[in-house]
Amino acid sequence: MTVTSIATFAAPASSTGTASACVSPLAPTSSYPTEAGAVVYVYTDSDGSLSSECTGCGEYAWTLELTEIFAWHHAWTCRKKPHSSAA
Repeated sequence: MTVTSIATFAAPASSTGTASACVSPLAPTSSYPTEAGAVVYVYTDSDGSLSSECTGCGEYAWTLELTEIFAWHHAWTCRKKPHSSAA
């Protein structure tokens, strides 16, 4: 299983685009709230695989075997409060 920070996929500082340009703009297909008020979003990627991102700890996960159960389990165990969207 591969679990890595979404920051790994961010555009370099010298890039003219934004980091969000490197991430699929697809809408989440499901979401799971955490006890601390964050949300784990699950996306179906263009190749049919699933990926998830947590608004609490920032974990981004992708594998060919990622399932809804993986995302639900992360939501059940994550205790980080949601990141502020204000920069």
